[in-house]
Amino acid sequence: MNATIRRNPSGKFFVSITAESEVLHYKKTGTSVGIDVGLKDFATLSDGTTYKNPRFFRTLEKKIINAQRILSRRQLSSSNWNKQKKKVARLPEKIANARKDMLDKISTEIVKNHDIIGIEDLSVDKMLKNKDLSKGISEVSWAQFRSMLEYKSLWYGKQVIAAAKNFPSSQLCSVCNHKYKAVKDLALREWTCPNCKSSHQRDLNASINLRNEALRLTAGTAEIA
Repeated sequence: MNATIRRNPSGKFFVSITAESEVLHYKKTGTSVGIDVGLKDFATLSDGTTYKNPRFFRTLEKKIINAQRILSRRQLSSSNWNKQKKKVARLPEKIANARKDMLDKISTEIVKNHDIIGIEDLSVDKMLKNKDLSKGISEVSWAQFRSMLEYKSLWYGKQVIAAAKNFPSSQLCSVCNHKYKAVKDLALREWTCPNCKSSHQRDLNASINLRNEALRLTAGTAEIA
């Protein structure tokens, strides 16, 4: 239908082509899943699957700082300055590409394997105001991950259900639904429900609650896996 040509800061040219195509739905699996995202582990699923956080930015942070320092010593607009400017631009580009590749693979795998996907409705903008967490939150790109889940679910005939912002996924016991407010402490990774004595791993328990909430909101239209 049309094509757009652009050049990014590292000097590479890209052509984006728009075309009409029919997207075939994935086969229904009859399963549902909840996803709890975090900083230590990128995502924990209610079926026990865990995706590690590769920390792409931190692995190249020193190289970026060093490359920017070299650029600052180059004469502005000189040949060496232009070469170094491209080197500086390639590092964030490398990080962005690696992150997008990871998010694409994880989101496609989840959408392909599950019919109903329960997620948190995170206020990422507010969370970024926390100076202690802002770098880590920016690095994991939760908003981009949610966007991928939503548009792929729309394409392939699946459903993404976001729990309400005030839904206490981490504080609820996934066995008896007792609310244990002590879990507000982020350092508490393992806990035992004072009501039914069930033992929980924080992220796994939260993901199970998100799955159950998604099923409740969709009136149980999928079988619990």
